[in-house]
Amino acid sequence: MRQIPRLFVDERLEAGAEFPLADRHIHYLATVLRLQPGAELRLLDDATGEWAAVVVEAGRKRVVARVGAMIRGRETVPDLWLLTAPIRAERFEWIVEKATELGVARIVPVLTERVNHGRLKPERLRAHMVEAAEQCGRTALPDLAEAVKLSSLLAGWPPERALFFADEEGGEPMGALKPATPAAILIGPEGGFSPAEREALLKLAPVRRLALGPRILRADTAVVAAIAQFQLFGGD
Repeated sequence: MRQIPRLFVDERLEAGAEFPLADRHIHYLATVLRLQPGAELRLLDDATGEWAAVVVEAGRKRVVARVGAMIRGRETVPDLWLLTAPIRAERFEWIVEKATELGVARIVPVLTERVNHGRLKPERLRAHMVEAAEQCGRTALPDLAEAVKLSSLLAGWPPERALFFADEEGGEPMGALKPATPAAILIGPEGGFSPAEREALLKLAPVRRLALGPRILRADTAVVAAIAQFQLFGGD
């Protein structure tokens, strides 16, 4: 039995709405799946939730959908931010995918002194987020923030938001830190934080030094480990 396609759309959905789907969907639906009028869809707008829909027009250059009933509302995710230094493009895209799957509310690329890969492509990153959410049954996407310097981020840090700093020089396991929201996880670059950055972090009152275990982890592995542990002990 063919799985019903799930697609995030730009339009805000409501019952009875009818509109052409974006170009990014047409090749997949009309050429790869060869859907015909009457085929079922599931549409999501990252605002209201997930809706049943049906194809009413299908062609190689135009696919029109009509929205039916809401299936479920937009999911609630823990108020958890991921702050992570950019790394090589394909690995950073993987980070964004996994953070989406694991249920963070916001992803913030953080520029540190030792970042070697500062050029980001937000549209491409968002495409990876959308694909991960569509495949994993998610109804919500993280907010993808613009890249920010670590110094600027710390200068404006909200005091009510705990900051779990993955510190390669020591710390406590996530369970011992008793995580709760609102919170953020900070993962550094491949070269680690500079002494000045580490000093600035440790002066910040909401900072909690997080240890991820006895083994050295790559940045992308550390992201997944930290988010999974937070969700286990303080999330959903």
